[in-house]
Amino acid sequence: MTDRDASIDGAGGWSASARRWTISGRVQGVGYRAFAARVARALNLRGGARNLGDGRVEVVASGAVHALDRLESALGEGPRLARVTRVDAELLDAGPSTDEVAACDVEF
Repeated sequence: MTDRDASIDGAGGWSASARRWTISGRVQGVGYRAFAARVARALNLRGGARNLGDGRVEVVASGAVHALDRLESALGEGPRLARVTRVDAELLDAGPSTDEVAACDVEF
């Protein structure tokens, strides 16, 4: 567990958290949202991804802390055609709200 994760301990030592990432670079029109959703689903995370008007992509997700860490690492790489220049992470107090996920183009 990292310092930035205010985690909730669950049964069996499982801990959950939620984060929002804003990804910069060539991340629109290259399959980035679908890539993020594929990785997140494989990690059993819940949330969504959407394009922002300024050319960045926003990803919100909740789930196990170790899975969020793995997603964050993958977001820094992106799909083959993407060129990620920056990933900004923000810890959320709770999982993404229904409105936040509904605003996403791609849900997972």
